[in-house]
Order: sequence, then C-alpha cells, then structure tokens
Amino acid sequence: MENTQAEILVKLGLEAFWTTPLGPASMLDISFWTKEIQAPLMPKNLPHVFLQRLWMLSPEARSTRCMTPCDAVSQSQAGDSMIDGHEDDKSYCAVNPLDLLTGVYMSVNSFLRQEMTVRMVQCQFAVPLVLPSLNPEQPSIFLLWPLRSVVSNWRPQSTTQTELSLDADLASTLMPLVSCVKIGHCSASKSKVLSHLMAGAQSHSEMFLHRGMDGGQIHRKLGNGLVELGWYLPSGDPESDIFPVPVVISNLRGDAAADDQCLRLLCHASSALVVFCGTLREKDKDRLALWKGMASKLILIDLEQPLDEEKGKIIVGFVSKSLQEEMDLPTGSVLSGGGLGEEELAHMLRQTLNDLLPSQMKHVTLENAANIAVDVGLRLDEGPKCKNAMARVGEVLQGLEEGSAQFRETQLPLQGEPWAKLTVMEKEECKQRRAGEKPDPLLQKERSNTLLELSSYRMSKAMKVFTDTLFTSDEEERTYFLSWLKLRLQAMQTRQRDQHFQVQQNDKTRQEFDSKHSANEPQDESASEQHRFEEHNIEFVVQQQQMSEKNNIDLNCDDPVIQPEEPNLVSDISNSTHTTDLGSRNSDRLDPWTLGLEHFLHEMGLIFELTHNSTGNGSHNVLRLPSLAAGLLLHGIPLQIMDGDASDIPTKWLGCVLAEFNRCMPRKQSRVRVLANIGAHHAGNSDLLFALFGVSIPGSKRRFTKGIYMLPISVPDDLREEFDCDFLMIVNVEGLCGPQLDNGKASFRLIRDNEMATVATGVSDILIHNIASFEADGLQPYLNVVVNALLRTEVCGFTPICQLVKQDDELTSKLQALQLARVAGILQTQPESIVIGANGKPSAQANNSIPCVTRLRQNASYSERVHEGHSEAVVKVKQDIFAALQKCGVKSKALKLPELMCRLSAVWEEVKAQSFSITLENTEVAQAFCMLCTELSQWEHDFLEDMERWFLSATMRMSSSQARTLESEISSDILVNLKDEAREEVKTGVHKMKSQVELGLMKDNLHKTYIETYRPNLLNNLTKLQEQTTKGMIERLESAKENLYSSTQLESFQALLAKVLESKHNTLTEASKLNNLLLEDAQLDEEFEDAWNNALSNINFRPSKADDITARVTEILRANLINRKLQKHLKKLEDINKKTDSDFVVCEDHFGYRSRMKHIEDNNRQQRIEAHQLACNITKDYNQYVFEKSSLLEDFSNSYIEDVLENVEKALTKAKPTETKSVFEVDLKVYLCSHACQDFQKIHDRYAKDTDLLTSINGTKNRCHGEFIYQFRKRDQCRRMAQAFTTMSLKPTALSYIYSAQGTLIMEAMIAQDNTGQYLSPWAFNCTLLEELLVEDSFESYLEYLHSFDKFCLEKIQEKVVVHLSASKGLEKWRRQQRLGEVIGKMAAAVSQAAEGVSGVLSDTKLLLEKVCINLEIDGDVEVPRETLDSPLFSITTEWDRFVSCLLETLAELRLALAQEFSQDIKVTELLRVLPVKPQDCLFCRVRGCEKRCPFCKAPCAVRDPDHQVHWAWLHRPKGLLSYTCDNSCSLSHMSCPADIAEDNLFANKDTEGEPLAYRDYHTIYPDWSLLPLEPGNQKLCSYWRYVMVRFNERFAEEYEQKPANLPEEWKKITQEEALGSLNEIREKAFRPYDTEQWLGHH
Repeated sequence: MENTQAEILVKLGLEAFWTTPLGPASMLDISFWTKEIQAPLMPKNLPHVFLQRLWMLSPEARSTRCMTPCDAVSQSQAGDSMIDGHEDDKSYCAVNPLDLLTGVYMSVNSFLRQEMTVRMVQCQFAVPLVLPSLNPEQPSIFLLWPLRSVVSNWRPQSTTQTELSLDADLASTLMPLVSCVKIGHCSASKSKVLSHLMAGAQSHSEMFLHRGMDGGQIHRKLGNGLVELGWYLPSGDPESDIFPVPVVISNLRGDAAADDQCLRLLCHASSALVVFCGTLREKDKDRLALWKGMASKLILIDLEQPLDEEKGKIIVGFVSKSLQEEMDLPTGSVLSGGGLGEEELAHMLRQTLNDLLPSQMKHVTLENAANIAVDVGLRLDEGPKCKNAMARVGEVLQGLEEGSAQFRETQLPLQGEPWAKLTVMEKEECKQRRAGEKPDPLLQKERSNTLLELSSYRMSKAMKVFTDTLFTSDEEERTYFLSWLKLRLQAMQTRQRDQHFQVQQNDKTRQEFDSKHSANEPQDESASEQHRFEEHNIEFVVQQQQMSEKNNIDLNCDDPVIQPEEPNLVSDISNSTHTTDLGSRNSDRLDPWTLGLEHFLHEMGLIFELTHNSTGNGSHNVLRLPSLAAGLLLHGIPLQIMDGDASDIPTKWLGCVLAEFNRCMPRKQSRVRVLANIGAHHAGNSDLLFALFGVSIPGSKRRFTKGIYMLPISVPDDLREEFDCDFLMIVNVEGLCGPQLDNGKASFRLIRDNEMATVATGVSDILIHNIASFEADGLQPYLNVVVNALLRTEVCGFTPICQLVKQDDELTSKLQALQLARVAGILQTQPESIVIGANGKPSAQANNSIPCVTRLRQNASYSERVHEGHSEAVVKVKQDIFAALQKCGVKSKALKLPELMCRLSAVWEEVKAQSFSITLENTEVAQAFCMLCTELSQWEHDFLEDMERWFLSATMRMSSSQARTLESEISSDILVNLKDEAREEVKTGVHKMKSQVELGLMKDNLHKTYIETYRPNLLNNLTKLQEQTTKGMIERLESAKENLYSSTQLESFQALLAKVLESKHNTLTEASKLNNLLLEDAQLDEEFEDAWNNALSNINFRPSKADDITARVTEILRANLINRKLQKHLKKLEDINKKTDSDFVVCEDHFGYRSRMKHIEDNNRQQRIEAHQLACNITKDYNQYVFEKSSLLEDFSNSYIEDVLENVEKALTKAKPTETKSVFEVDLKVYLCSHACQDFQKIHDRYAKDTDLLTSINGTKNRCHGEFIYQFRKRDQCRRMAQAFTTMSLKPTALSYIYSAQGTLIMEAMIAQDNTGQYLSPWAFNCTLLEELLVEDSFESYLEYLHSFDKFCLEKIQEKVVVHLSASKGLEKWRRQQRLGEVIGKMAAAVSQAAEGVSGVLSDTKLLLEKVCINLEIDGDVEVPRETLDSPLFSITTEWDRFVSCLLETLAELRLALAQEFSQDIKVTELLRVLPVKPQDCLFCRVRGCEKRCPFCKAPCAVRDPDHQVHWAWLHRPKGLLSYTCDNSCSLSHMSCPADIAEDNLFANKDTEGEPLAYRDYHTIYPDWSLLPLEPGNQKLCSYWRYVMVRFNERFAEEYEQKPANLPEEWKKITQEEALGSLNEIREKAFRPYDTEQWLGHH
C-alpha cells in the first residue's frame, strides 16, 4: 500500500477495516438507531455519515464537507439536526468525494457492497465496477456480485396507449456499454460531461463525481484506476428520453495510459470506447492505434487547446482529417471539442451515440465483462464460496423449470391443501372448546386421517439440500446461498410469467389491428406504422431473452466462477427481463404460485410442527431446525409468524425458535417491544421497512405474498434504558385486502384479512399504519379490517400506540389518514385528539403532521429521481417511532421473549375461537364506528368553536372598565367566577355530545348488538375531552388575567419611561450644544441604560409563590455528572438540600492513595493548601458571577447553573495544582450548587410571577433604545447626510475639476519657458537628447537610446517635468487654489438653484441631490458621480431648510480643508501620481513624431509633415552600433546607410527572404523610404555618430559579443566639440523646412 493511500484511509478512520471489513449487520447502529444526522465534525466521521445519508437516499450522501469546531458548537446549542448538505460557508471539504466512496467500498464486505450499490443506483449515483487494489502487487477487483441485485424496469418508446415495462437484472441484461476514458490533460471535466450526458436538459443530477462539485478539486489519492458504472433507462416518452434504449456508461478514473488492465477490459467489453483527448504527444498516437484494434468502435473527442509555438512543445493535433484517414476511422468518429463547455460536449456526444443506437452497437452483459476481466488479469469478487453456494441453489431448485405450482406440490408439499384442512379443523375444535361443546367425533376422525396422511411425509430433496446447506458453519457461504436463491427464484419466475404475457399481448395487439380493418374504414399509414411498432416491442422482448440466453450459455462454459455442470443457472438469472402492463394498478398480475425464500423457511417450520404433532421425536436435523431459524433471525432473515393463505400460526415452531433465540442472547437481554407495520397489499409495506430499517422482508409488487413476518433488531446499549427494551421486534403484514386469486368466497378472504390484522395488532406495542391511495371501491374494506382489529384488541386490553405514515397526498390517502387518526385517537389510552395550538386555542388534531414517505420500490425504475424530501420524511418517521418507544416505556413494562410468545398464543387462540364480540366476517361495526367517529369529530369542532366564542366574551368582561377600577387591577373574585362558568360551559357542551353519541348508537337497530362494544370508548373519550378542555380553558383564563395585568403595567412603565427619556434627551442636547461635541453611540447607550434602569426600578413586581429551584438545580447537576461519567457519586446530590454557611472543606478523600503516600512526610499539608486555595478562587469567581447576575433585571435561568459548573471544570483543567480525585470536583460542585439554590432563589422570587411581564418589557427595550438614539441624532442627521454627499460626490468632483487641466497647463508652461526650442519638433527634441548624451558620455545611456528609444525619451521628459515642477511649486499652489474657488462657487450656485421653490418637509432627499448634480453638470460643466445616490443613506425624510444649510456649510468646510491641503508642500512625484492627465505623456506625444525607423540603422524619421508618405532620416548611424557585423567577419560594421549605397554594397534579411540585394536598389523593398547618399561636402554631418563609434567601440563589441570595428583613422581624430558642432549644424538645417524638401526633391 502506498503511503498516500494509507494516509487517506487513516484520515477517514477506516484502517480498522483493512482486515475485518464492515458487514450489513453494522448498518442497524449506523443507520436506524440515529435520531438525526449531524454534520461530520472531522474526516473520521465521513464514512459513518456517508452510510447514514446513503441509507436514507439523501442526494448529499457523497458530500465530504465537515463543520468547523465553532459551527459544531453553535449547531449543538441551536439543537438543529442536519440531514443533507452544509449549513454555512465556514465548513470545509476534508477529502475528495471519490476517495471517500472508494475508501468505504474497500472497507466493506461483498454483501454490504451489494446493499450500498442498490441504494446508490436508487440515488442515481455511479457505482464502482472495478475497484483498485491497495496492494500494488495484486490486480484490481471486478465487482460483479454487488451488481447482481440491481433490478430495475424501463419502458421502450411507444406511440400507443399500451405501454410496456421491461424489468431486468442489470448485471445480466444485454445493452450497449459505452466506456469513457481520458488521455492527456483535458481542460474539460470528463465526469462532468458524462453527468450532463446522463441527466439531460431537464435534470440537475450529478451521477459522476467531478471536479466542479464540492471537494472535487482536492487531489485524489484512492480514486485513480476506479471504473464506475451508470445506467440510463428510457421512460418510453420520445420527448424526454435521452436514448431510445437502455445504455450503460462506464467511466475510468485517471489517465487511461496509466492503467493497462482496465483499459484492455474496457476495449474488449465495450460497445464503444470514447476517448477524451487532451494535450497529447507523439507516443499517444500509437496508444490510440492500439486501442482502435481492440475496441469494437472508437470515438475520439479532441479537447486540445492551441499552444504557443514559441514554447517549444511539439503537439500532435488529433482533429485533422489526415489522422482520421490514417487510423481508418469512420466519418464522425473524431469530434472537435476544443473550447467547448461540458454541456456542449455532452450534447455533441449524445447526438453521436444516438446516431449509433441501437443497431450499430453490440449489446453486452456485465457477466460477459467479468469473463474478460479475468482474462486480462483482474480479480473477480465471486470466489469459490460463491460458486459452491450457487451450485447448491441449483440442486435445491432442480425441477423448477417445469413450473412453480408443480415444484411446490412435490418439494414443498406441507403448504398444500392437507395442512390448510388441518388448520380449519383446529379452528373448529377451538370454537367448540370455547363454547363448552363436546368435540365432534367426525371432526376428530377427519383430523386423525389428515394427520395420518401428513405423517407419511418425508423431507423432499430440495428441502434436504436447503437445510443441509443452512447447517453449514461457514456464515459467508450460507449468506451467498440465500442470496443466490433469491436471485434464482426471481429470475425464473419472471421468465415464466413473461412467456404467458408476451403471447397475450401479441394476440391483443393483432386483434385490435384486425378489428380496425374489419370496420372497412380507411387506414392511414401512421396507423399501420403504429401497429408495426407495437409488434416490434413484443418481438424485442423475445429477442432480448433469446440473445441473453444464448450469450450466457456460452458464457458459462468459460466462466471460472460458474460450474460447467450448472449451465442453466446464470442463464435463468440472465433471462430476468420481463414485461409489465402499466396501464393501471388492477392490471398487476399477482400469482399465488410464485415462489420465494419465505416458502422454504415456512416449509422448514411446518416440518418441525408436523414432527411435534405426530408420533416420534423426529430426526436429529429436524430438532435442530429451531436453532437454525434463530440463527437466521440473528442474521436478518425474517421468520413467518402466520401463513395468510392457510390462515395458520405454527405456535410450537415459533415457541421453539424464540426459545432458541432467547438462549443465544446474554442474560437479562430478552426484553422486547413489538413494532408492527400494517397496510394494504399494494402499499409496499416491505418497501417502507426497507427505507426505515434497511431490512428485507418478503413482499413484492407482482408476487402476491400473504402472511405476517417478524424480524428482531437489537437496541443499542445507550438506548435500552430509555426504551425499556433490548430488542425491537419488527412485524410486517403482507397481502392485506389483496385481490382474490382463487375461486373461493370473498368472505373467506375477509376472515383471513381480519385474522392477520387482529394478530398483528394484538401483539404490537407500536402499530404503523402504512397509508396508500386506493381505488374508489377499495378504501372502505381496508378501513373495516383495520378498525375492527383495533376494536377487538382494545377490548382485550392490547391497544397499541398508532403511528400513521402516508405515501402520497392523494384524496383517498388523506381521507384514510384522517379516519384512522380519529379512530386511533379515541382508542388510545392517552388520546391526542385535542391539542393546544401556538395561539393557545384548542383545536382538533389534523393529519398535516403525518409524515409522507414516498414509496421507493426496490425494483423501481432507477431513471426516476428520489422524491424530494424523502430523507427528511424518513428521519421524521424515525423520530416518531423513538418517541413512541419512550411512551411505551412509561405506559407498560416490556415483555420478555417467552411472554411475547404467550401473548401471541393467547391472541391466536382468541382468533381461532372467534371469541371476539366483533366477528371476523363483520363489516358493519367498523363502518358504524368510523361514521360515528366522523360525526364526533364534527361535534368536537363545533364544541371547540363555541368554547372559543365564550372565551372571547370572558376576556372582554375581564378587560371592562369596571374590572380595571378595582384595587387589585383585576379582582380575584371575577376570575373565580369565570373559571366556574367555564367548567359549566364545558360540562354542558360535553353532555350535549354524549347525548348525541347515545342517539347515534341507538338510531340503527343493526348497531344495537355491538353498542356495548365501543360505547365505553366513545364516552371515555368525551370525558377526557371534558377534562382536557376544562384544564385548557382555566389555564387560558389565568393567562388572560396575567396578560391584562401585564399590559396595564406595561402602559404605566412606558409612560414613566417616556418622561425619563425626554428629560435625559433634553440634558444631552444642551450638553452637546455647549461643548460642541458629538456623543458616541457608546455614551448614548450608557445614558439610555441609566434611564431604563431608573424607570424599571419604579415598577413593583409582585412577590412569587413558593417555587423552589432546588429540584431544577439538582437535575442540571445530575445530568452534568452523568455526562462526565461520574455516576458513582450521584448519591452526593442529596447534600444540595443541606443549607450551610461554612467554607468548602478539603479532606483526605479528595486525594488518591498514591498521592497521599507520596506526600506522607508532611501529612499532605502542601496538597491541602493548594487544593483549598483553588477552591477559594473558584468560590470567589462564583460570588462575582452571582453579583453580576443579581444586578441584571431578569429572572433565574438554568443557564446560570450550567455556567457555574462549566467555570468549575475550566478552573480545574487550567490549574491542576494537585493530584485530586474526581470526588473533589463533585464535592465542589455540590457545595456551589447548594449555595446557588439560596442565591438564585432570591432572584427567582422577585421575578417568577411577573416573568412574562418582565419579558414583555425587555422586549420593548431595543425599540425604545433605537427611538432614543433616533431622537438625539435627528438634528445631526441632516449634517451627516450632507457630509456624506459632499465626501462621496462633491469632493471627487472638485478634485477632478482641479486636477483635470493641470497636466496640460504644466506642459504649456514648460513649452513657454523653454529657450532651447527642444519641444518645437520631434527632431529638435532628438537633437537635444543627442547633445545631452554627448555631454553625459555614458555608454549605458547610448545603449538604451539605440534599443529603447521611446522609453528613453519618456524617462527624459519625466525628468524635465520633475525639474520644472520643483522650480515652480508656488505657482502650482496658486493654480490649485484658483481652480478650487471656481468649482466651489459652481457647487454653491447649483445647490441654491435646486432649493428654489421648495419648502417644508422633503419626502425623499435623493431627488433633491440628483437635481443638484444635474444643475452642476449643466451650468458648471463638470461631471458628478451619482452612483452613490443609490444608497439608502440618501433616501430619508428630513427638514428641507436644515438640510440646505447643512449642505452649504459642508461645502464651506470642504473649501477650507482643500485650501489647507493645497497650501502644504507636496512631493512632485505625488503630484504627478494624482494628475489624471500626465504632463510627461502630453509632451511625449508632442515630440514623438513619426514612429518609422530606418530599416537598416534604425535612425528615426525626421519628416515633420504628419501626412508624409516618404520617410527620411537626417542622421544615419553606423550599423555596428546595432550589432551588425561586416560580411564574412565577426567585427562590428562601421558602414552607414549612405556609405553602403555609395559603395554599391549588398544586404540580405528576412524582407529579401535571404537573397542578397544591392543597397542602391533598396527602394524595391522599402519604397516608402528615401536614403540619400552622403555628399562629399557634408561629411561633417556624420561626425556625431563616428565620434560615438570611436568612443565606445570596445564597449559595443563587448556588449554584442563581437570584435571591435575596424574604424578609419580620420574617425579617430574627431573631437567631442566637432561632434557637437555637426549636431548643431544638422539642427540649423532641420529648422529650415525647405532644406529638407529641397533635398528630397533633388533626390
């Protein structure tokens, strides 16, 4: 393992799972027993939170964002739970999300990977196919096993109303596989492109993690080499479907060139290989050619960005036609994506793939890919144990091909008719015994004959292999066996159903088409085409199965994992693609003969039950079956309690299984609570339990399962005391109120449904009603069954706590939820049908709080997004379940497992004997009870409305003027009278409802038989309603009295406060005027606090009743000690009640034994002193804290005690002076809490009764404080706004006006003061520069002049500007002061002009300020920035006159401030920096002239006419000054341009394309230049540059790394004065324009 990989695994806290991977059993503690999902605080929490979120199908499951410590504290204080996502920007991403996903997959076993994969596909996340290995010596592993359980459905595109749905095991279904890899560095994110490709334009899901997501930019340490899969399954709608057929996309992480094995796998296994080409080199071309030879189809996406050739990188372009032809790629196989975004690339790739689908791509299966993976050297996750388990499954299911019904008759015979007959006879005997009748001899004889017939039973071959396999000691192989059995059964049965359905559908389509033709109506071409398309859909299914069967038969022959002697096993699983008619719910085909794992387990129980009912003790293996079933329960395999078809509960079998299960548990861990889930057959009960608990209980959409199943879930240690149980027994009812599949009577089905519902309700502590929408005629039968079950069990005293869960918000679901809520509310021991709202008004319980968990079927279409809010709904249901478990702990004692079995047996005996007053076939009682509940709900609503009207009338009487005049504000006698009146009103209303209930019970003779059954419930509910409403009314009257008293006191306080604040305001205003000071907010806050406390001290709060806070303090300290693991000292809490005034005493018990022995010489004296001093310091801090809290005008709060305890812990942690024991901390806390009870009781006594009044008063404090500040600042408001406008708008305008012309003025002044005429023309300035260079005599300056002429000129000009400004500082000050006066005058005029015709209050000052700006721009010819006026600062209401005066005053202050600033000396550089127009830039533009240079010596053009066409230079330079050398020599050239022309020399450069050309013919290359030969009389004009050449010949040669020039001797005689003279002579000629023109004309 590499260090980086080990580092990331340790960072994630996964190092413990390298040798012992995590399994599915651990998910109960991780997922279910979590009340809320907290955001991870550190990277080690990420795997835990990832699994939690994934199990609740949260879209944020892959997030790696952790909270900072401060955020964690704030979140815990707020008490908010966090399900998805991050709460604020202070969180951070700890690792790359792909590393988290890869690390978790590496740390779990195959079975948990399988469950993770199912949920990831449900969330539309990409799932791993090839997992990289941590050991570099081992190859990566191909994950086939997790994909076998991924089953989904899709719809082929159709244009008719007949919609076909195809179900498929995605691991063995033929479909195109498109693999995407990357080579080279790509600018676009490949994974983001694929996410856009799979999501389409309508969705925003991120299937593949990419660098654009949170944490995606973090460097990957585990993810490279990972291959992911993502499926797209069409919905049948051509408008929304991305692809017309199912497509699977694989994504190789990292550079494909670095992973040869995975690349070869994808090349051989894929239908098409898509290569994202980044910046590639020559060797990558060979790789592409190799991949083309291996891949079925190659598609290249060129993402290369054009690079600069000067960087020297040799890049091979892959978008050219030559490459496409060279690699022999079809047209369109190379896509150009350079510069395109991810969405555009996805759209382009989608179009390309759609052009190839479905006919031009081969269809492959992932099982075939697994064979290829083994061939290329990868490991397969299905090892020998998996192979052995699969072989055993083949033995068990041998003969299933002939049909499920025949298989069940031969291999599972006990579940047939004989056992059903035996169950019926047992029920009859039970009825006779309960009725006291003698047993019927005929019935007994028939029962004996049936038992005799069953006694001949011998365990079938399938069951023998099944049980023998389960008896294996290898847990892993047993788990593989059960998983393979489920997969095999599902695959074979769906294939059998499909064969029948395909024939039916094909015949139906042809009949419809023939009927249209038989009507002799004209048929258009579209109708025929539609018919042909429908036939194609049916034929497609058949072809799909045939191709799959053929493919997998060939596969099995070479598969190293699958035995050759079982060639049909994987073939059966591969043929799992089946069709479904989705027209309506009633069209679901429910087959009573379908087979599942539960049938084998049920047969196992019947074998054991038969052994007990027959003579003999049975074989040894049979007697071991209960222990086997108990072991399966421990590993999450549910046990069937009741067979709904046979209506039988094998009590002996269940009793032995639970006894074995109890024996496996540690002692004192057998307390159990029962959570039952009940719902209609189509409600998806097993799916709800799967979402809540992650458990798999039998149940499917099209496989009709009827029965009751149970599965125990262990409760974590920290919750066992809270819930008063060790196990939670999950009981699920399947097939309730399902369609009649046989020819039996409907009454039989009704009896079976009632039996199942009654049993489940009777054994449950908590009953979940899973509510789903019904057809119009299906709602009432289901309600009858559920309500009757509740009524029966209520009579027996087994009323469970009901929890309602909706699956949708359709009308029937709402009606059902409302009805069940009413019934449950009446039958509950402590009903919650009446609640007090937030406004204090009682109202009927609504079903708005019922959570809605949208059903997520395990085999649903994974193209459908998880319903928004699913995770939150699941958490809400869990929290409700936890709350119900807590109620159970208070309501009743938990049963032990044997007691649970006794309870189940008792309920079953009652059901068999039908001893309930409400018979099993009765429907009228439930209907009548529901109807009466509905009427009662309406009566309750009317009653509550009447009570509300009475309460409003009572409050008006309390607030009457007569009541207010009483001495005590509100007389106690009035309150007592109102309370008595309230009791009478409630009593009268409830009595009226009781009469209505009695009339309702008696109005129909049919109900008289059952009146006594539910009359007590109804009347008891009304009695409790009376108690609850009376209590609520009395509390509201007391609250109204307190509110009225508080409002009166509040009005008095506000009046007093207004007087105090007015006085304080006047005093502060006067002080501000006298001292001319602006008070700060802190000073005003102090003044307000003083006034507030003064007014509050004059309020007389009423004394409190006896309300001791000792109990509250004790509970807080108890929780603190428990939290700090100091439970052993809880007995010391009794000392809190002991009042003492003595100091804290340090004793020997506060020190450990070793510490006492260590300091035995001084009898621990020094230790005692240090500990005593520490205690004194802590006590001193406590006293200071009490003093601070006592000075506050607020009531006692629990946070006071929490602060005291926290301060003690901080002090002990910080000091650590002695080796004290934990008892020292406990005694010190008890001592301080004892004193706190006395100190804080005084505060509480003062404010306890008037806490609400004090809270209300304090609630107005901020408003009063703001009003106080506003009133004081109001006069200063105008000035502040005027100052802000002046600072933000007028001052920048003034400075711009002042400095805008300074640059031009400085330039004009410099030209005016120039006596040399250097700024008259470019050539004059050039001559000046040359003259200064000659005087400076610096080689470096000459070199800069020759090579950077413009830069050199600009620097020289800036030096001259600095010199000029340094000599004229006073003049510049005067100019700024003059401009300042001008602009301030314009501003004052603009303000005065805007103020004309306006008076009074200005509604919006912004309009006025805009008018000032407009006037200033028009009349003052300046631009004013108005962006600042958009600030709310300027949109206020103020007095106009005051504002205008403030604005003019601030203008005067601005003038004084700027004048003072301008009067001070300023650095020249600083002045130039602030000028918007730089004088040096102006001068440079003036003297720059023509930009053209001599093509040979780079001499500047000297023509002054700006429109000239021919360039000419006065003074050409020796070309050696620019590093030119002589021909065939390394010495610098001393030739000038005129000399070369005169001597007829040659030149060659890039303009001549390297060909030599005579200098005299230069005009053929440079026609816009005129190079005149030097006349003999003008040789002195060249003296300047000849002198420079002689002067610095050696330096130029050294600079250019050449040899010095061979200069003529006469050059060496030129003096500096002669050079200067030649320059002056040229300057004189340059000032005569005609010389130049004459010269040019002569030329």
